[in-house]
Amino acid sequence: MTFHRPKLALDMAEQLLRPKGLQISVRSGLFLGGLRRIGKTTFLRGDLVPALENRGAIVVYVDLWSNTNAKPTDLLLAEVRKKIAELQSADSKALGLLKRVKGLDLGAAGFKLGFSVNDVGKPDGVTLAEVFAALVDLARTDVVVIVDEVQHALGSEDGNAMLLALKAARDAINTRPNPPGYFLFLGTGSHRARVRELTIKGNQAFNGALSQDFPVLDEEFVTWLLAESTLGSREPSPKAAFESFQRLGRRPEELMKALLALQGIPDGQDPDADLRAITEAIRQSAAAQDLARLDQLSPLAQAIFGRVVRGGGSGVRRVFSEATLDEYGTELGRKVTLDEVQPAANALLDANLLVRDGHGVYGVSDPFVAEAYQNRQAVQLKLAGEDPIGPDA
Repeated sequence: MTFHRPKLALDMAEQLLRPKGLQISVRSGLFLGGLRRIGKTTFLRGDLVPALENRGAIVVYVDLWSNTNAKPTDLLLAEVRKKIAELQSADSKALGLLKRVKGLDLGAAGFKLGFSVNDVGKPDGVTLAEVFAALVDLARTDVVVIVDEVQHALGSEDGNAMLLALKAARDAINTRPNPPGYFLFLGTGSHRARVRELTIKGNQAFNGALSQDFPVLDEEFVTWLLAESTLGSREPSPKAAFESFQRLGRRPEELMKALLALQGIPDGQDPDADLRAITEAIRQSAAAQDLARLDQLSPLAQAIFGRVVRGGGSGVRRVFSEATLDEYGTELGRKVTLDEVQPAANALLDANLLVRDGHGVYGVSDPFVAEAYQNRQAVQLKLAGEDPIGPDA
């Protein structure tokens, strides 16, 4: 049971392959960050890759989460070699589709690239830039490399080398006059802070590339899921189901879990009310896990997180100002220096609790965690006799 998003896939494929106006900046690289478990990988593999291939692009997809013990470069090279082998096979589906869409006349044979698949990526072999340039020239089409969970390339020499090799391919192909095709790179990840870092830090290979939020599922998914489910008399209204979906961070698996639990309450009187109760129980359970990551950090890191939440949760500045340092000091009961704040903020970024929106600008990575934090703070204040709601509520 898989929900497909053909219109989004078509729109994204058009943006990548046929950019108009300012969209042409996608050729510098496009990075999409999204919360965990919102359907990114399902969409990439089931919708976007086919949409790109159906428009004549050669697509290499690699998921760095598929084997976290392997080096990112090894995972990428394995997929590149696999794609080349497919294109060199005269009866492969990939080659047949490319011939049909692009009208290529290759005779009865497959691609003849002039180098061995086994030589790709070796120190004395052909580089990725040479491989992709050869594919672009021979097929006269675009090559799209999609790296899912791209943040796993950060923090290791091999991962940085992989990103630099992809940047070299981009520069070598896209800067040529009137190329027959372009090299396009799409990176996605669930660690929004680190995905954003790949485009805004000066020492990163794709500094200056586009960074956007991954588009979340909407009411159409909820309607489809209700139609696919066999809830009978326990089926909630579409409005209540979508509200539940929103409360659960628009995570498909969480809504499915809630509907399954709803089905297991045969004596319930009101499916909508029961679903709301189940949703809040699931939220509280998830919140406990998310807030546990925050509680493991230093008191200063927790104070910084609270400052960003109180500032609205996004686009928060003055995290390092003198006045803010005094706020931290008052909260912690000691003097806080500027040198302490940056490492604490970095710890929040590493834990995927905060995301850097720009130089000195921070936001909460997951609004769900911000709300859970605010609710917990309100309860703690109430227990301490400082009811934040007020006596007239």
